[in-house]
Amino acid sequence: MNIENKGMDHSESLSVGISDKRRWFEIIAVIVSGTGKFVFMDWLNWRFFYITIVCLFWGIYVYFRYKQNKKILTYWGFTGSNLSSTFSLVLPFGIIALSAFWVIGFLQNSLMVTWHILPLLILYPIWGTIQQFLIIGLVAGNLQDMEGLRLHKIAIVGITALVFAMVHYPFWYLIGGTGLLAVFYSIVYLRIKNLYVLGVFHGWLGAFFFYTVLERDPYIEVFGKFFE
Repeated sequence: MNIENKGMDHSESLSVGISDKRRWFEIIAVIVSGTGKFVFMDWLNWRFFYITIVCLFWGIYVYFRYKQNKKILTYWGFTGSNLSSTFSLVLPFGIIALSAFWVIGFLQNSLMVTWHILPLLILYPIWGTIQQFLIIGLVAGNLQDMEGLRLHKIAIVGITALVFAMVHYPFWYLIGGTGLLAVFYSIVYLRIKNLYVLGVFHGWLGAFFFYTVLERDPYIEVFGKFFE
């Protein structure tokens, strides 16, 4: 697939007025947020707390950046203008991925059938959109448009995929799956910026991946303590 940005070109991105210093701050903040997953989710098992804090922090950051610059949301990909074109690119990948999940789940006898997936199909796309904003929007997007660092798009895709995959250590299925997902999503994002489509597909694919391939119930993992 040709990596061609159909959103803002490089000269247009400069009009958003983002300095390299801010871009590095955002990349480092994303890495710190991802590192917190190992402490709060993997070690302390505070999944709901971690997700809530990340959502609040970055939600506030987006709000204040929007107050400073009204163009920033469109620049990041929070826009409805590219919905259909992005959807047409992502849909075939989603169908292939879902089919692979069911086949793997059937072969390894890990298919889980539970109503718990229904609320996740609503909630997980919200979390998925935030993840796509952090990893694809802020890491891939900033690496592409940084003035003092001119990387080839293949390198940008590779770095972004590595960061996203390593956040899911030590679960090797998740490392492989999210790494492939990040490669594809980075290519799409660098061509057409739309975080909504990427976030929804991320959430839906992630939910089915847990209940088919991993035989895990993230609904219980996140909300289970409230029902004990």
